[in-house]
Amino acid sequence: MKAKKLILVTSESHPNHKGFLSIAESIAKEFNLELETKLEDYAFLSDYGEKDEFGMSWLPQLLVQLEDGRIYPILTQMPIGKDIKPDPEAGRQEAINKIKNLVS
Repeated sequence: MKAKKLILVTSESHPNHKGFLSIAESIAKEFNLELETKLEDYAFLSDYGEKDEFGMSWLPQLLVQLEDGRIYPILTQMPIGKDIKPDPEAGRQEAINKIKNLVS
């Protein structure tokens, strides 16, 4: 089983938008995957994304679609570093690890 494409569901006004976009572009390039960006597509996230305890989804979320069409969230929250700031490199590594676990 191989990854087919990455799907980033985001909002350009969200504080983590640029970090998630950078991670998505980096992983798409590294794994030679198509990258699809959806803006504020809550209907898509309600089907495939992570949700809170009230059943509500949030932005941004990065998902991967496998060859068989299944879609899994691979990064739904930006990790926070020791300096209490977003850590995009840790987020990138988390997403890569999830992809590797899904396709192995």
